[in-house]
Amino acid sequence: MAKAIDPQSSMAALFGSRLRKLRVAAGLTQAEVGALAHVVSSRIAQLERATGAKPTLELTRVLDKELVADDLLIDLWPYVYREAFPDWSRAFIAYSARAAVIRQYASHAVPGLLQTPEYARALLSVGHTLRDAEHLEERLAARLDRQVRLTGPDRPELWIILDEAVLRRPVGGAAVMRGQLEKLLRMAEEPNVTIQVLPFDQGAHGSLGGSLTVLVMPDGTEVA
Repeated sequence: MAKAIDPQSSMAALFGSRLRKLRVAAGLTQAEVGALAHVVSSRIAQLERATGAKPTLELTRVLDKELVADDLLIDLWPYVYREAFPDWSRAFIAYSARAAVIRQYASHAVPGLLQTPEYARALLSVGHTLRDAEHLEERLAARLDRQVRLTGPDRPELWIILDEAVLRRPVGGAAVMRGQLEKLLRMAEEPNVTIQVLPFDQGAHGSLGGSLTVLVMPDGTEVA
């Protein structure tokens, strides 16, 4: 018999413990749950034991529905995926998930909310805090899942200013950059999205030291 995990050891362990209880209560095997969710049974085993890659939001939604979890797994998911990020970024992720307005000046790279999967993968692959291939997939899934907010009913107003260097830096190569630029053009057509470019010929300015994000919360308070 596999050794039981401590649900208090991490949010992934808590998620796995709840998933196992829901599966057992439904009278289903890991293979049967895997078939319902269109994943192999070993993936369900990994989730229950909190090993391997963390669940994507899409998989979590399917599991929640098939196991009639009444949004229990969906409510746990944000806390699970935040563990894939360093401590300093978790507070930002939590605030941005609630923000009504997001204003950002990006000096080095396209902001995560507007990245294509290929561009995001190229950027995340060079992170100093990256542990391994599974960690990369966790971060990539989490970043792409955050983009759902831009098309949801509570979508924020997004105002992005890109330094010209962002457009000229060939992240991932020519093909990746072409796809990324095409996405920026598409997103700029959305009514809640404004994208501007600060050209080199404007010279020195107050944000030369780096990027800046200002989040306006639903109650009007601002977080920078």
